[in-house]
Amino acid sequence: MKRIALFAVAVVLLLAWNASVFSDPESQPHEPHPQPFPPVLGTTLPSDFPMIINPYLGVPVLGFGASGSGRRMDRFPVIFLHGNNDTPFPTSCNPFGYTYNLAQYFLNNGYAPSQLWGLGYQGDQCDLIANPSYKSAVAHSTAAAVPLLRAFVHAVMAYTGARQVDIVAHSLGVTVAREWMFQDNAYSTVRSLVAIEGPNHGIIDCSPDPANFFQLPADGGFIPTSAICDEYGQEGTQLLTTLNAAGESPGPTRYLVLRNVYRASPESGDFVYLSAQDGFFPAVPAEDSTGAPHDFSDSALLTGAPHMDFVGQGQFDTILGTSHLGILNSPAAWSAAFQFLSN
Repeated sequence: MKRIALFAVAVVLLLAWNASVFSDPESQPHEPHPQPFPPVLGTTLPSDFPMIINPYLGVPVLGFGASGSGRRMDRFPVIFLHGNNDTPFPTSCNPFGYTYNLAQYFLNNGYAPSQLWGLGYQGDQCDLIANPSYKSAVAHSTAAAVPLLRAFVHAVMAYTGARQVDIVAHSLGVTVAREWMFQDNAYSTVRSLVAIEGPNHGIIDCSPDPANFFQLPADGGFIPTSAICDEYGQEGTQLLTTLNAAGESPGPTRYLVLRNVYRASPESGDFVYLSAQDGFFPAVPAEDSTGAPHDFSDSALLTGAPHMDFVGQGQFDTILGTSHLGILNSPAAWSAAFQFLSN
């Protein structure tokens, strides 16, 4: 009864307020100005954008981008590339997709949706649930990704009318971009490359040592003969030897490297390059795919390119606490990439 009585009082007061407002024209409130909401980046490609099929998965590539005008003529389209076993935005099978947050930062700071493009060159990662060892298999290799990036860059340029693009890439995306640029001599096409944590000189995850748990099928199957380890298990693999011998930062493309460094702190590991705890992942031996001791801690560097060092980036990986993924979700890294492309 008490609740009914209170409701009745509220109704009476509301009716009285309405009557007083509409009985006096001067008391009517002004129409409020609509409050603009921050723009939100999409998670699809435009319906009239060319369809690019991933032949290894038999499905169209994932991605984001938008049609529209209003882009500043002094800004080129930016193509965002994720790393191995990731996606350009979170999916039902992959909760990461931090590349999306990086692109959203660009949107929040003046880029138009039609200037921001993301390529998902490894699908939605749902195939990894039943077969985790696909993480190191041929469908996730650089060789498989390069033709997809080639098609995507040309489609973005044709769709936007741009004569150049910028690329912001993380981890495997860095060397995928570099290999495509090398194969196509595309250095005049890519105005700038922001290389975040790229495996430019190999990775630590391919050691045959039993302590390297990444070898296990359930942990990715990174055995020395896997496709990824064939490309990155040593500093001197055929892929890296050929790519780096051609020059690690050929012009006229501009380069900026963003990387993690180890400062004797649990928050500064990197499970791809450093033999140290990195969030969820324990350290693995500092060895290459032959079992020989090797220091991969400077793998992300590119000779001739400026670099910025980061520590404690695991705080930004809200899922596993890793620095390797956290740097991609770091506001400081976002700002560095944005400022570089704005110059």
